[in-house]
Amino acid sequence: MIRFIGKRLLMMIPVVFGVILVVFTMMYITPGDPARSMLGEAAAEEEVENLREELGLNDPYLVRLGRYIKDMILHGDLGTSYTTKQPVTTEIMTRFPTTFLLASLSVLVAVCIGVPTGILSATKQYSILDNISRVVALLGVSMPNFWMGLMLIIIFSLNLGWLPSSGFYGPSYWILPAVTIGTSSAAVIMRMTRSSMLEVIRQDYIRTALGKGQTQRMVIIKHALKNALIPIITTVGLQFGIVLGGSVMTESIFSVPGIGKLMIDSIKARNYPVVQGGVLLIAIVFSFVNLAVDLLYAYVDPRIKAQYSRKKEKKNGLEAETT
Repeated sequence: MIRFIGKRLLMMIPVVFGVILVVFTMMYITPGDPARSMLGEAAAEEEVENLREELGLNDPYLVRLGRYIKDMILHGDLGTSYTTKQPVTTEIMTRFPTTFLLASLSVLVAVCIGVPTGILSATKQYSILDNISRVVALLGVSMPNFWMGLMLIIIFSLNLGWLPSSGFYGPSYWILPAVTIGTSSAAVIMRMTRSSMLEVIRQDYIRTALGKGQTQRMVIIKHALKNALIPIITTVGLQFGIVLGGSVMTESIFSVPGIGKLMIDSIKARNYPVVQGGVLLIAIVFSFVNLAVDLLYAYVDPRIKAQYSRKKEKKNGLEAETT
């Protein structure tokens, strides 16, 4: 297991460098002048040129890329924000807990809605409940998050006055953003849960358990759901990564002080170091989420854990034979 973790961590290195290369290149070819944006349109050309030289914007592409990678590897420096003059690492890590909390709450909402609905839909296949669930899931997948967020604000903030429409200062502020993001993820999880459960409940051991007199509820929870968890866990892990990187619009709508809103503001101001640092952090966190999902497989399915044990025993046997 430790060897597997080490391999996965090594595999993250080319992923991170690939993200750096793509994002840095996109920022480099994007039209616009950060120096002009910082000083304003009324600034003299000489001042703009001096600022460009100070920021290193006049250097060739490869020189700027090499300097960025060198500073990141040797010093952990992701650059300095053009607008606030603060280190990018400080700005991002100040906002990251908010985005992580929002993503966690959204996935929790998605799991609480998607998994039970998917189980009921699978056990009541082709019933009215199943048809309604599939239609709602299709609407959830198709509905844009920004439209859902605006509708929730109009209904629960403006009309009913139950919940605040902006900010992220307490539990009451968390509900609308989490539900906005969680509903679309719930639809995806529900469809995967239904598909996985339908495959499992048709197996012979499920019919055998029912034939032995066990209740349907016990069979579904103890046998069917446990064996259907692998695809569900995979989907939940992917949704967490998608939510983490895709909450940009929702954070802007609800004025949530997270990485998404920071990146939107930075893109408007052409604050390229902050954009690059934000995308890089999301990519790294997404990679660790995938690693956690792979490790969770071994605890959910004993067969996967046994594979690691057999590989270790085989390796020890070969080493014993050679000695």
